[in-house]
Amino acid sequence: MIVRRMLLLAIVLTAPLAAVEPANPLAGRWVVDLTTDPAKPYLKSMELRLAADGSVAGSFYDSTIEGGQWKTDRGRTCVSFRTSDGVGPYHSSACLRGGVIEGQTWAEHRTFLFNWNATRG
Repeated sequence: MIVRRMLLLAIVLTAPLAAVEPANPLAGRWVVDLTTDPAKPYLKSMELRLAADGSVAGSFYDSTIEGGQWKTDRGRTCVSFRTSDGVGPYHSSACLRGGVIEGQTWAEHRTFLFNWNATRG
């Protein structure tokens, strides 16, 4: 019995530790600043869930993220995804720069392109 316990302890202590991948810094909850008039702050939430296969799920501006992808390349981590307001699609893309997400959303059916920032929230 003692030999068995010692053998088990030796295996546990000498087994290589599994590589632990650090959490993706782009994943999680964010507060998106959509303010156009500094006197009237306009903030919305965004949640990004990034899968190992490069897909993205979550929500942006009270809409479910559809068809999203993320990638780390050229020294930055970026995400692109589509949401909808029930009338047409919104295409958003953003990259993490320091601790801030810098993004933009294009809605062809509303003829606008909007630049925005998000902070951890």
